[in-house]
Amino acid sequence: MKVAVFSTEKYDRQFLEAANTATNANHEFIFHETRLEAKTATLAAECSAICVFVNDDVGAETLKILADQGIGLVALRCTGFNNVDLETAAEVGIKVVRVTAYSPYSVAEFAVGMMMMLNRKLYRAYNRVREDNFSLNGLLGFDLHSRTVGIIGTGKIGIILAQILHGFGCHLLAYDPYPNPKFEEIGNARYVDLPELLASSDIISLHCPLTPENHHLINAETIAQMKPGVMLINTSRGQLIDTKAAIEGIKSGIIAYLGIDVYEQEKNLFFKDLSDTIIQDDTFLLLQSFPNVLITSHQAFFTKEAMDDIASTTISSITDFEQGNSLKNEVISCPVASVL
Repeated sequence: MKVAVFSTEKYDRQFLEAANTATNANHEFIFHETRLEAKTATLAAECSAICVFVNDDVGAETLKILADQGIGLVALRCTGFNNVDLETAAEVGIKVVRVTAYSPYSVAEFAVGMMMMLNRKLYRAYNRVREDNFSLNGLLGFDLHSRTVGIIGTGKIGIILAQILHGFGCHLLAYDPYPNPKFEEIGNARYVDLPELLASSDIISLHCPLTPENHHLINAETIAQMKPGVMLINTSRGQLIDTKAAIEGIKSGIIAYLGIDVYEQEKNLFFKDLSDTIIQDDTFLLLQSFPNVLITSHQAFFTKEAMDDIASTTISSITDFEQGNSLKNEVISCPVASVL
């Protein structure tokens, strides 16, 4: 099957081609570095399927153009699907599949890494030593042991994060509209309502999918309920946080540490080398200016194990579609449980 792959990086080509060869699937990939949107959809001409990533625009206009070209499948090489208009996809007869699971350790371990980096100010210490500054002033951290961590979203990643933090000796709270029995099997872990989690947690980590209901879950009102001096970590979706409200939270001192691997306007920034350009996003530039903010470019998932999982699942879904098999990873409607 001929497949147009959008938002392609060198590593995408590497892992997809390896999985294609390993399974003898023999799909023909046409790789495009450009992002999928309505004006680039014609690049998929003569293909039967497309493969896209988190910041590709698979909205109504794009889908209609794809359908007119004979595209029958959209394969997301990611878990989230908030960038796809599922109703329009169904109307024009395009199937949508996703990667329902990949190494959850990748994101959970990265979230802990962000916590440690912010707490112990490792980024500042590294840069100081490179400049022959060996002073410890300004590098004071705190023990994670006995601190309370609130986890919002207890799917696979949230559970693994809880297991790791239990090993640190943390007290664990969680909020999830759909509780996972595995969470309360971890030491002293317990579910609470969102206001209690916000008020009681020294660290809050987001591990939930983006839905219309939780867009800007972290906003001026919820930040006001947080414990002053809180650390906030987001490795899920950028739109879970109202960035401007978070900036005000930093200025007020409520948010003492912010670690984000995702950003609500990231599609114009992340996965690109912009080192020789002038970034036009003033909100992002302001975030970068704070010494207690750590920003990474949506790399929490980026481990060999996760990339192997993503590629093999994507190839399997494309093959099932080609052979007329049932699509076990098909996205029909929003799942009711935590998926991250």
